Amino acid sequence: MNLSLRMETLSQRRRPFLMRMETLSLETKTISNENGTLVETQDKDVVSEDVGTVAVYDQWIVPPITGQPPKARYEHGAAIVQDKMYIYGGNHNGRYLNDLHVLELRSWAWSKVNFKAENEPQEGQSPAKLTPCAGHSLIPWENKLLSIAGHTKDPSETIQVKVFDLQSCTWSTLKTYGKAPVSRGGQSVTLVGTSLVFFGGQDAKRSLLNDLHILDLETMTWDEIDAIGVPPSPRSDHAAAVHAERYLLIFGGGSHATCFNDLHVLDLQTMEWTRPTPQGEIPTPRAGHAGVTVGESWFIVGGGDNKTGASETVVLNMSTLCWSVVTSVEGRVPLASEGLSLVLSSYNGEDILVSFGGYNGHYSNEVNVLKPSHKSTLQSKIAETPVPDSVSAVHNVTNPTRDVDSEFEGGHEGKIREIVMDNIDQESRKSRGEGTREHLLAALKAEREEMLSSLSKEKLQTLHLKQELTDAEIRNTDLYKELQSVRGQLAAEQSRCFKLEVDVAELRQKLQTMEALQKERELLQRQKAASEHALNANHRQGSGGVWGWLAGTPDTDNQKEDEA
Repeated sequence: MNLSLRMETLSQRRRPFLMRMETLSLETKTISNENGTLVETQDKDVVSEDVGTVAVYDQWIVPPITGQPPKARYEHGAAIVQDKMYIYGGNHNGRYLNDLHVLELRSWAWSKVNFKAENEPQEGQSPAKLTPCAGHSLIPWENKLLSIAGHTKDPSETIQVKVFDLQSCTWSTLKTYGKAPVSRGGQSVTLVGTSLVFFGGQDAKRSLLNDLHILDLETMTWDEIDAIGVPPSPRSDHAAAVHAERYLLIFGGGSHATCFNDLHVLDLQTMEWTRPTPQGEIPTPRAGHAGVTVGESWFIVGGGDNKTGASETVVLNMSTLCWSVVTSVEGRVPLASEGLSLVLSSYNGEDILVSFGGYNGHYSNEVNVLKPSHKSTLQSKIAETPVPDSVSAVHNVTNPTRDVDSEFEGGHEGKIREIVMDNIDQESRKSRGEGTREHLLAALKAEREEMLSSLSKEKLQTLHLKQELTDAEIRNTDLYKELQSVRGQLAAEQSRCFKLEVDVAELRQKLQTMEALQKERELLQRQKAASEHALNANHRQGSGGVWGWLAGTPDTDNQKEDEA
């Protein structure tokens, strides 16, 4: 999509700039600093809404909130469903939470959602034990909320997926298949079509991760992805977004000692990591920030480097990879803190960004709203300089047919120019006589014959290539059949080898038994020989007869009877 078409699309989604100018008035915006005093900012263009409130374009404001707000927190989950912002869990003073609150964006009224675990869960679900958690991801899906992963006091071995039914107000745990990732928090979970792309985080042992997993929400099956290229370094508390339903972008995050401001891109079709070089005002390193996409613009808010909070709200044009700054805040305010949430909604037909919570030395439960103008979503394009090769390469991947189309258009324009010149020459030659005209017609016929001949050659070459392709497919089929046959033979050989190993093991066992029996037989033979030798000796001593009796030899038989 070229720049003019993208500008036309964005202009249809937002109020035209000239229409806003007709209702603009100048007013001074105020925002509280960390001491609670009011600080004046520059005069901004504001427009009055139908409900009587004032909205400022490209500036953060605090809307008129009513109702009991949630407890101050950070590292919570936030999601938008039907103009309602849901807040679940989080961390407050080192204590994990499991409460659920909703902010009605029409009336800006807070209310707490009373829920329960489902007594009779549906197929593929089980009653959920609502363990307090933080650093999890909250994803809206089919009028439900999916709470995925997160830090808990007693973590499980693998990631749990819990679902909240907005109609029955019940929690349950979804049953997943495949190898689930190890339990963690601070990961990024991005919805792409009907799948969740899961990257990085920090496990219960505080080990940083950079693994990649995909959960198919239709089959609830986990799949671990071994992507090619150089992945981002292990990190947590980063931001992720998807562009054109194909490219996953990872920005920032932190390790135990360092925060990052690098940008990585994963092609979800080829599963290849790249690290392009962005242009414009590169954001400072940060972790714990939040981001949402509006068309081709990726807005990043908050975060910090463990020393100071990031005060700039920045935007990345995901087609040109050009950074720019939308606005900045001053002082220690919730917008310059870590662990805040950011969601995209609409108000009076215009997009709005809604942030909540965060931690910058103080826990916050403040709501802030920014309405991006038509200018903020295009300013990175307007300020764009000639795009370097690294950026052009990524943009060409996003538009794979651009080069082919441009070459075709260039060749087409060249042919048109030649035809026009021929017509001009032909008109000028008409005045020179009929002979020149016949000469020109002969030249055109010769050129036509030459073009037809070239076309015939191209057709023959095309047929030849098609035949080669057919032969290659046939060879591929034969090789595949041969491979299947070899696999079958290998399986049979493996089975036979396994059976032989079993037979060998049995024979070895029998051999060991025979050796033991042989040793026992030899022992018995030695004992028998010893017994016979002793018996023969006794027999010789008892065979004296009459002469022995006369010599005073005792009667052996009587002695045996006495002994008996």
